[in-house]
Amino acid sequence: MIRGLYSAVSGMITQEAKQDVITNNLANSNTVGFKQDDLSVADFGDMLLQNYDKIEGGRNVRNILGSISLGSKINGVNTEFSEGAIKQTDVDTDFAIEGRGFFTVSRQEGNANNTYYTRDGHFHVNINGTLVDDSGDAVLGRNIQTGALGEINVGNGKISCDEQGNISINGTPRYKFDTVDFGNYNNLTKIGDNLYSGNNPVQANVTVRQKCLESSNVNVMSTMADMITTMRSFETNQKAVQSIDETLEKLINEVGKI
Repeated sequence: MIRGLYSAVSGMITQEAKQDVITNNLANSNTVGFKQDDLSVADFGDMLLQNYDKIEGGRNVRNILGSISLGSKINGVNTEFSEGAIKQTDVDTDFAIEGRGFFTVSRQEGNANNTYYTRDGHFHVNINGTLVDDSGDAVLGRNIQTGALGEINVGNGKISCDEQGNISINGTPRYKFDTVDFGNYNNLTKIGDNLYSGNNPVQANVTVRQKCLESSNVNVMSTMADMITTMRSFETNQKAVQSIDETLEKLINEVGKI
C-alpha cells in the first residue's frame, strides 16, 4: 500500500512538471522563432513480486506473481526544432531562416563577449547604428571584403538582404549573416531570451527571407488538449493518494482497536 502511495505521488510530481512545460509553450505561442518543449518521462523500473506459498513435492517453492511499477520520473526536457510558419511583415529589419540554421549574436557578459544562436530574426538598429536583437545583443556577420567576423553596422542607411544572407547598405554589399547549423540539436541548450548555447557549430549556407518572421512552432489546439490530459492524469493520481490515505487511516484507527 505504501508503494502505491509513492507511485501515485511520483505521478503527481511528473504531471505537475509537464504542466509547467505546457504552460510555458502556450505563453510563447506568439514568440517569434520559439521552439516548443516536451517533457520526457521514464519509470523507476519494475519490482518483481514473488512468494513461497506454492507447494510442490511437499515443500514450498518460489512462486512468481508478476511485477509492480514503482512510479514515474522526469527524464529530461526535449526541444522540438520543427520550423514554424514564415509570415510577411514588410519591415526591413525582420529576417527569417527557411529550413535549418541559426543566426549568431554576441552578448556582453561581464568582461567577455559570449556567442549565442537564435531563430528569432526580429532585429532592429540601435542608436549606434548596430543591428541588434530584442535583448540588445549584436547580430554577427562577416565583412564581404575582409571576411572578418563582427557586428553589422547599418548606420542610418537602408538595409537590404538577398536569399543567401548577403546584406547591402544603401545598395552597396557590405556583410553576410553569420549563419550556423549543428549536426545534433540535442547539444543545444536554451538560455532564455529565445537564445541557445551550443558546441561545435558549423558555417551553414541558409535561405534568408527579409521582411519576414518565423512564427512559433507551438500548435495551440493540440497543446491545449495536452494540458487537459495532463490535468486529468494529475487528478487521477491525486484521487489515488486520497484513497490510500483514507485506507491507512481506517487501518490505524479501526483495525488497530480490534
